[in-house]
Amino acid sequence: MWRGIRIAVLLFILATVAQGAWLARSRTAAWNNTLRVVIYPVNADGSQASAQYISELRQAAFVPIETFFKEEGRNYAVQLSMPVEVSIAPAVSSRPPAAPAGGGKPEAILWSLRLRYWAYWNDTHKGPKPDVRMFVSYYDPAQRPRLSHSIGLQKGLIGVVNAFARADMDGSNNVVIAHELLHTFGATDKYDFANNRPLYPDGFADPQARPLYPQTRAEIMAGRIPVAEDRAEIPGGMEDVAIGAKTAREINWVKAGK
Repeated sequence: MWRGIRIAVLLFILATVAQGAWLARSRTAAWNNTLRVVIYPVNADGSQASAQYISELRQAAFVPIETFFKEEGRNYAVQLSMPVEVSIAPAVSSRPPAAPAGGGKPEAILWSLRLRYWAYWNDTHKGPKPDVRMFVSYYDPAQRPRLSHSIGLQKGLIGVVNAFARADMDGSNNVVIAHELLHTFGATDKYDFANNRPLYPDGFADPQARPLYPQTRAEIMAGRIPVAEDRAEIPGGMEDVAIGAKTAREINWVKAGK
């Protein structure tokens, strides 16, 4: 009997979590209200440089992300004056669980559940409940000049972003944050995983340009500016990226087939 009760309780919890996740995803897809995005800074390398950077980090650093969504949303007739509002929470002292290196679907699902459990217990935000939580792990670029891939999960509406703890890199950090944020909204990558170059036409900000190269901006989900057929550059900030037509459809900014 007790085994049956435990199973029933577990099924109830899972159903409640699934319903909550469905409601949250429905809200982000509807675009009827401004979506609250909270940045949670994490001193991922434990360095003094990262600690100093985080202590001086202010909400103003993320205003370009808000402006980007406002301007791009206007291009797609989004009715909200502010589609996304970004705020910053107090620093998180714990590091998020590391994503599995390789592995299969069971490992990925297990990691996703661990991440959501960790996020629940490390939510330092004191304001209104966020729609999306972005945990940004900062590293001293002098010690770690290359970072591993960041991740944005539509299920759970959580992002884990790796970023550099240096003010002159805020622009490129914001591009990564916005990219992963769009993943939580349902957008897909639009670059070739073999060489990181944008895929034509969906990975180009202006696929109709003639000549096609050089492009002046990156499609946000491609992540790089195609400047030649065999070369692409990393954008320096939000002014260098755009939301393409396919990405807009994926996040419900335009109707499919329009």
